[in-house]
Amino acid sequence: MKLLGKLSILLLMIAFTACNQKVEKKQDDKELVNNTKSAFDFGVWITSQKDKKNADYAAEFKKYKEGGIDEILINTNTDPKELERLVPIATKEGLKVHAWIMAVNRPGDTVALKHPEWYQVSREGKSCFDTRPYVGYYQWLCPTREASRNHILGLVEGLAKVEGIESVHLDYIRFPDIFLPIGLLPKYNLVQDTEMAEYDFCYCDECVNAFEKIHHKNPRESKNTAIDMEWKNFRLNAIKTLVDDAYKIVHNNNKKLTAAVFPYPEMADHMVRQRWDKWNIDEVYPMIYHGFYNEEIDWIGYATKQGVDDLKGKKVGVNTGVYLPPFTSNEELKQAILLAKENGAKGVTFFDGPQLTDEYLKTIRETKASFSK
Repeated sequence: MKLLGKLSILLLMIAFTACNQKVEKKQDDKELVNNTKSAFDFGVWITSQKDKKNADYAAEFKKYKEGGIDEILINTNTDPKELERLVPIATKEGLKVHAWIMAVNRPGDTVALKHPEWYQVSREGKSCFDTRPYVGYYQWLCPTREASRNHILGLVEGLAKVEGIESVHLDYIRFPDIFLPIGLLPKYNLVQDTEMAEYDFCYCDECVNAFEKIHHKNPRESKNTAIDMEWKNFRLNAIKTLVDDAYKIVHNNNKKLTAAVFPYPEMADHMVRQRWDKWNIDEVYPMIYHGFYNEEIDWIGYATKQGVDDLKGKKVGVNTGVYLPPFTSNEELKQAILLAKENGAKGVTFFDGPQLTDEYLKTIRETKASFSK
């Protein structure tokens, strides 16, 4: 009987332990689900105004936070002092701050403008210093020339040193558009069926000499640069090397590196010499602006998935960038958010702050709340 009693107690103990383990597992699973749901963030790109008062910014940031926004990506025109002013105001309202910088395209850069040789040159032989493709603010620096590269990286470092920011957020980290989004072509009265010489960059002496040293041929003499893969890869790698160097600088300052990029890697490669799935980067914000490409809202899901799949196996977060003007209703905005989430994005970021109406913020807040139910 004593042996039987001991066996009964042992069996009860095993059953009790197993039951506890099941309860703990359910609790762990519940926490995992909750953590996953809370990990979907909303952001907004904004441009600062130096004459705008701190109190006005506090009110704006409070409105964003109450509307479900988690982070703001601020363009201060690469001014660390302005960033230092805004970070504590945003942080107090519970917002994370990213330092948004126009990287390779540097319109009005007073330092760069003293060095005409720093600017990219088209296949036509014209420099962005004085002949700008498409629009007046396209003033692109050469990513190969040491002096212009160091200038860009120095600006990145200046922002990375600002206390309290989450990341330095690279924008225009590419070459000028060899192909515009199809929806924008009528605006410029253009047909782009081929790679046109006036929009094909960079053919400056520095790039040509560096390429010729590696491949023993001159791209200026090529009969069809569009199918010269070595020349294309040279330019893709020029941007990658710049990003990778920025990554080291930013991480040395205990910050992350993020970037606004074209919708997905293959498209970015084709349109602007940008292959962001090969970069050292912490997070990307693909600008999936469906209206620019004459696409419907479901394309947001498609393009998000393409980017997520191309980054598979890498610890790089994807935040779907959404352009607000094309939306005609709150329901469409909600659909865009859900498509991004369902296709693997870790968040959605909106362009831009002034476009976020009270109705849009209400939709964002309610959609966000639905994720935790």
